[in-house]
Amino acid sequence: MPILLPDDLNIEIPELYPIRQKFQGVSLPDIAARISELFELPGIGERIVPGQRVALAIGSRGIDHIDVLAAEVIAQLKMRGVQPFIVAAMGSHGGGTKAGRLAVLESFGITEETMGVSISADDETVHLGQVGSIPIFTSKEALEADMTILINRVKPHTDFNGPVESGLCKMAVIGLGGHVGCSAIHQVGFKNFATLIPDAAALILENGNIGFGIAIIENSEDRIAEIHAIPAEQIFTRESELLIKAQAYMPRIRIPEIDILLVDEIGKNFSGGGMDPNIVGRYGPKAEREDIPDIKVLVVHRLSEGTHGNASGIGMADITTEAVLFSIDFESTYANVFAVGDGYETAHIPIVMKDEREAFCGAVKLWGGDLKKCRVVQIKNTLQLGEIRVSSALLPYVLEHPAFFELGE
Repeated sequence: MPILLPDDLNIEIPELYPIRQKFQGVSLPDIAARISELFELPGIGERIVPGQRVALAIGSRGIDHIDVLAAEVIAQLKMRGVQPFIVAAMGSHGGGTKAGRLAVLESFGITEETMGVSISADDETVHLGQVGSIPIFTSKEALEADMTILINRVKPHTDFNGPVESGLCKMAVIGLGGHVGCSAIHQVGFKNFATLIPDAAALILENGNIGFGIAIIENSEDRIAEIHAIPAEQIFTRESELLIKAQAYMPRIRIPEIDILLVDEIGKNFSGGGMDPNIVGRYGPKAEREDIPDIKVLVVHRLSEGTHGNASGIGMADITTEAVLFSIDFESTYANVFAVGDGYETAHIPIVMKDEREAFCGAVKLWGGDLKKCRVVQIKNTLQLGEIRVSSALLPYVLEHPAFFELGE
């Protein structure tokens, strides 16, 4: 029996028109020069002592030019007589395995050959203490160094609201905690993260060896807008300030009502949730944000190469394709959601259709309205929202809001 009737499959796919959304577009012109400046700041360069072994904590997020940034940090450390090395600080990402973590870093251009330093991707951790009943762990390899430098992007988290969300504190607590630390933290649920992450970070900053953090803010086009170096004792206060900046830079879909949203690809390299609830809603407290569109049917076409088969977030879709289903690494995906200990539904498999065309036909069937009036939006992913495509039903709205949109070619 066919999934859809012939009349459902023979619909004429509407033309989608390219639209450019207008956001803050400032970007940092010279990453290497900015890193060089940061190492001259009080409280930063003076912490570096010749002969030290320094661990650079780098995670699994697809940060713009992270390879360039990391290489310049390494160069600055070597100039000061330091022996740097990289620690894969990514909790349960990469399937929670050494090979998986190395593969994630390699996808960013970070290897021992390109960086000229060793990379530790082992999962051995040390128990540092407790926050209430929750054990807090950190990387043994990083802790045995003379100093650890955190490198991460500061941005709103997908699953909770708090004074600090995704950034240096979370990397210290979850990224460096390895699979066991990540699992322990997530067992309390995201509803407790607003207080647990700061408390756990305070314990690590007091009992660990973190010297400073390098905090990155990206603009609406997924490009580095700002880089800041923050001494360990100032991380919590400064990260809270930078989170507000990051929220202002963050892109969004500026169309309030969408009948069908087509998402070309999802992945952990775009968002911890595969596709960011800050953009599409659908899950957790972010779904209550007033600037998130009302989306009737959501379709996902494929997984990104950078997610390495991790399909976390696919459960937020209504329909997907066989291309997604056959590229899922279930071990990596399920290890991730069980480590998180919350949001298991984000790994549930939606309706699977043969290809993108049939997925669209299925979305129209689910929506159930007049196709000529269907408000369709297509995006690349939830990070790259400068260029989108819309159906003719949305062109009047676009033309009525020139401050937000301009027509593409």
